[in-house]
Amino acid sequence: MQLLKGKVALITGGTAGIGKAIACLYAEQGADVVILGTHPERSKQALQEIEACRADPVQKVSVFLVDVANAKGVDEVVEQILKVHGKVDILVNNAGITRDNLLMKMKEEDWDQVLDVNLKSVYNTCRALARSMLKAKAGCIINISSVIGLMGGAGQVNYAASKSGMIGFTKSLAKELATRGIRANCIAPGYIATQMTEVLPEAHKEAILSQIPMNRIGQPRDVAHVALFLASDLAGYITGQVVTVDGGMVM
Repeated sequence: MQLLKGKVALITGGTAGIGKAIACLYAEQGADVVILGTHPERSKQALQEIEACRADPVQKVSVFLVDVANAKGVDEVVEQILKVHGKVDILVNNAGITRDNLLMKMKEEDWDQVLDVNLKSVYNTCRALARSMLKAKAGCIINISSVIGLMGGAGQVNYAASKSGMIGFTKSLAKELATRGIRANCIAPGYIATQMTEVLPEAHKEAILSQIPMNRIGQPRDVAHVALFLASDLAGYITGQVVTVDGGMVM
């Protein structure tokens, strides 16, 4: 059974890590997949991997290069996507960066960039797609937040603010769109093995691992499975929620 057959899914930050894992799983489950990224070579490689995951060769897989923090760029790309696919059923906002530092040492540009990429991008994509989803009276929006948005993190005031803001945004949007058949939910991953976490010092990794009751690092596929459930009809009565995927870090 293909849970997403006939659906069109748009995933930001879909060229690596959690985003690519979600894109691959959605392709396995029958969806046409569109990913957004900024790195040409990484995007090309991701496109090939996602195509290899398709349940059926007729499924469309495409990639668009765009800075999701740029409202005009997002509007133009969404317009192109709607022309090609006719619709977007599922939007996954996964694009994210970190610029960690203590507040007293944090540069203004590091604050601005993290908030723009992580949070403003969610506003940009949701606003660009709202009209088509409202017209269809259907749609699913999944925003990838973080446990840091729930519990905070020293040296991460910018990242925590962006991820916490995403949760408030999602809950508000869910209330706005619920009567029109559109659902909006958050996933808050914990410590997941991605390029973002690989660069952390070993001592920091060990300290984080000691806080995880399941005593293991999560994998991108762990998050993708929840994203599949939330995107499917199995979650048809779920909206405005935050699902943690963290091995028990936040209880």
